[in-house]
Amino acid sequence: MPALYLKDSQQFLADISDADLTAMMEALEEESSTDRDYFIDLDTVYLLRATGVSDPLTSLLETTIGESDGIDVLWR
Repeated sequence: MPALYLKDSQQFLADISDADLTAMMEALEEESSTDRDYFIDLDTVYLLRATGVSDPLTSLLETTIGESDGIDVLWR
């Protein structure tokens, strides 16, 4: 099962479903075929929600972003 982490600190955020990972990969820009990190801001969360990423994951991302401009996450 894939897991999502904050990129800079490597802090574990959550295990994510294969379906959520696939939806994220389809919705977000990847710089290469080996790219596994994304910048997520609140606009991106709204996009992810609209493309079918689960409510628990999008809610977690919203909470993690908080008052910041956004977060860098990676999956593995």
